[in-house]
Amino acid sequence: MKSSDPRQDAASSGSKSTPTQESDLQTEFARRQAVALAMGGPAKLDKRRGQAVLNARERIERLVDENSFIESGLFATSSVSEADRSRTPADGKIVGYARINGREVAVVSNDFTVMGASSSATNGKKIAQMKRVATQRGLPLIFLGESSGARMPDTMGARGMGSMLGADPTQYQRTRETPWAAAVLGFCYGSSTWYTALSDFSVMRKGAILAVSSPQLVSLAVKEAIDPEELGGWRLHAQITGLVDRVVDTDDEALDAIRTFLDYLPSHCNEAPPVHAVPAGSGTTTRDIGALLPEQRTQVYDMRDILQAVVDRDSLFELKARFGKSAVTALARLNGRSVGIIANNPLHKGGALDTDACEKITRFIVLCDSFNIPLVMFVDTPGFIIGLDAERKRAPGKIMNFMSALALVTVPKLSIILRKSYGQAYLNMGGGRNSDEVAAWPSAEISFMNPHYAAQIVHGLKPGDDAFDDVLQQMDKDSSAYDIAGNYGIQHVILPQDTRDYLIRMLDVHRLRLTNGVGAHLMHTWPSTF
Repeated sequence: MKSSDPRQDAASSGSKSTPTQESDLQTEFARRQAVALAMGGPAKLDKRRGQAVLNARERIERLVDENSFIESGLFATSSVSEADRSRTPADGKIVGYARINGREVAVVSNDFTVMGASSSATNGKKIAQMKRVATQRGLPLIFLGESSGARMPDTMGARGMGSMLGADPTQYQRTRETPWAAAVLGFCYGSSTWYTALSDFSVMRKGAILAVSSPQLVSLAVKEAIDPEELGGWRLHAQITGLVDRVVDTDDEALDAIRTFLDYLPSHCNEAPPVHAVPAGSGTTTRDIGALLPEQRTQVYDMRDILQAVVDRDSLFELKARFGKSAVTALARLNGRSVGIIANNPLHKGGALDTDACEKITRFIVLCDSFNIPLVMFVDTPGFIIGLDAERKRAPGKIMNFMSALALVTVPKLSIILRKSYGQAYLNMGGGRNSDEVAAWPSAEISFMNPHYAAQIVHGLKPGDDAFDDVLQQMDKDSSAYDIAGNYGIQHVILPQDTRDYLIRMLDVHRLRLTNGVGAHLMHTWPSTF
C-alpha cells in the first residue's frame, strides 16, 4: 500500500542504491585499496627482495598470527602537500591491531618505500592512535623501525614547526602501562630512534643503523665523512651504548625475538605474566650443578652454565649480552612462571660490577618490576670496579641508581650467594633486607672486603711479610655461610643441587596473592635510558 506521506516515499526511494552504483562503489574501493597496498611501487619492493629484506607489510605478516591483522589508516595520505597525496599510500607508516600467540597487540611498521617513512602530520596521528589504544586497552605495542626522520619540507619554517612538532604532549611519555618492543631493521633516524630508546626491549639486525640523524647530515655538520657503522651500527649499540638488547642477522630472527620476549610478559601492568608448560627434562642437570663452580674463589667460570641448569629447559633469554658483561640479565622461567635473572659473571672482570653492568641491571630491574616479574639474583662478586676510570664514568651515581631501583622493587626478590659477596655490592645484589629471602651455598664467603686487601690496608702488610698469613687468617674468619646464617643475616643455607627446588618453593611462598600477582609499580616513570 502506498504511503500517504510523500516525504516518506521520497526518502524511501532515495535510500536505495542501484546495482550500478554499488558496483561503482566497490570498484572505487578496490582501486584505492590496491593503491594503498602497492606501497612505494613494484620497483622499490623488488629492490628490497633482491637484498633479502622484508618490506613493512611482510614484516607484520611474519610477526603476527595468521589473518589477525586489521589495519588502521589504510587510506591515509599526506595532508600537508596536495601534490604528495597520490604518492604517499598509508602515508609511509602501516599501523593496526593483531594477535601474537593469541594475544592482542598494536603494531607500527615503517614503510621506507614511501618517502623514507618520514614523519608527517598524518602518520603522526596514526602512531598516536596506536599508543592511545595500547595504553587504554592493555595491549603490547611494537615498533618495526626503519625511517628517515622528519618529512621535508613539511616541517621547515616556523609554520611547519608550529603545526608538526609538539602537538601531542604525550608523544614521548613512557609510563609503562603495557610492554613496548622495537626492532631496528634498516636506517633508523628520528621517530624510529626515539621509540627504540623508549622501548622495554629492542632488537637490531646487523647492517641496520640507529642514530639521531643520518650520516649525510652529520657529515655536513662536522665537515668530515662519517662511517654509518661507527655512527650507529650494531656494535656501537650492543657493546657501548647498551641501547640494543639483542643482535640478529635477519629480519625473521628479529621478529622471532620480539615474539619470544612478549611470551615472558603480561599484556599490561595490571596482570601477572603468563604461565607456560614446563618443558620435559627441566632440572635434570641440577644435581651436577656444584661441579660447575671452581674450588678456588679466584678461578673464573661462566655463570650462564649454572643458570641454564637451574631454570626451565631452553627458557633463558638473555638481554644486553654484549654490554656490561660482568653481569647477566635474562628472562627465564621456573616451573613455567616468568622470572628475571640478575647474576654476576666471573668470566668477565671476575664478576666485579662496572658502571655499564650497574646501568644494565638497573634498567632490567625497572622492566621486571613494571610488569610483575619476580627477581632472582645469583651472587658471586668481589665488589665494584674501582679506580680513575670508574670515577670518571660516574660510578657512585650508577651504584646508587642501582640501589635506589632495588629498594623500590615491589615484586618478590630472592638472592642466592654462590661463592663470594663483598662490601656495598653485597647490598646491591640483594644482601641483608634487600631481598625477601637470602640463601647461600656452603661455599659462600661474605665479608666487607677481600681478606687479602683488608690485611694490606688495615695493617700495611703485603704477601710475604712475616705476619701477613696470621693477619690474613684473622681477617678471613667468620665469613662463611654458616657464620652469617648464625645471626640470621641470611635465611637459608642450601646445597647447590637443591637450588631449583628451593627457588620454586620460595617463589610460591612470596607470590603476590593479595594483588593477583601485580606489584605497585613505583618505577613506572623511571627514565628508559640514563
